[in-house]
Amino acid sequence: MKKRVFSGVQPSGDLHIGNYLGAIKRWVALQEEYDNIFCVVDLHAITTPQDPKILKQKIREVAALYLASGIDPQKSKVFVQSHVLAHTELAWILNCFLPVGWMMRMTQFKEKSAKQRQQVSTGLLDYPALMAADILLYQTDLVPVGEDQKQHVELTRDVAQRFNSLYGETFKLPAALIAKEGARIMGLDDPTKKMSKSETATGHAIYLLDSPDEIKTKIAHATTDSGQEIKFDLQKPGIYNLLEIYQLFTGVDRHEIESAFAGKGYGELKSAVAEAIIEGLRPLQQKYTELMADPAYLESLLAQGADQVRPLAEKTVQEVKNKIGLG
Repeated sequence: MKKRVFSGVQPSGDLHIGNYLGAIKRWVALQEEYDNIFCVVDLHAITTPQDPKILKQKIREVAALYLASGIDPQKSKVFVQSHVLAHTELAWILNCFLPVGWMMRMTQFKEKSAKQRQQVSTGLLDYPALMAADILLYQTDLVPVGEDQKQHVELTRDVAQRFNSLYGETFKLPAALIAKEGARIMGLDDPTKKMSKSETATGHAIYLLDSPDEIKTKIAHATTDSGQEIKFDLQKPGIYNLLEIYQLFTGVDRHEIESAFAGKGYGELKSAVAEAIIEGLRPLQQKYTELMADPAYLESLLAQGADQVRPLAEKTVQEVKNKIGLG
């Protein structure tokens, strides 16, 4: 039996190369090794205000980008979170086993609530309960996440252990699967901060649907460092970030990259990085255009994915309800 992987991306904002290199590209590589479930986590998106028309469009956009990136619906199950009601049902049950103190300690909540203050929703506080439900529904073994989501996987393990200790073995305890490279692609305008969908500053991120001209302009204006040497040096975050992006798009070894750019200037590096991104995204963008031109086909794939995972999710929820005396 292959180990099961579950992961997902919110359909809020535009997906950028950080999402692609740190998550989606890795998912594609995992398809042969694991039993994969990939979700468009639309319920997580509404923890912050969304325009309904834009959200509906973004859900389909993210799903199309999954498939255009190489996720194969014959090898992996792809669906929209809200199409499987067991996610919200289990999330409510888990709420009743999650102390508020655990939720208040979550770094992501503290950071976002500090910005939103009076506008912060209960859903934002409860986000980790829904994420735990997403993972535990499918008896997940591994969750590919970035370092910023590791705490949420740890909370998922904690609530699973708590439930298991009270009612007997029910949930598998998932483990975070964190990549050594590409897990933290940094902003082009500030290479000390992770590239983010919520950041709207011009030149912060390269989006998966950016045109070649937009990519060239953004890379040309990317923040660099003092000095002239081009090497993988964490003390030079701007150059390090560009080199890591180049490595992940080309697959070239770090030593070879440093040798190739020895004696060259930052302008030559930026030009090479831009071309690597453009060529890397070209097939993805072409496939995306084809998928979005046939909405009925895209909807059929998402419905197929939901039909495949729904029995797994409902089985888990029924077992949980039986154990706690519901129904």
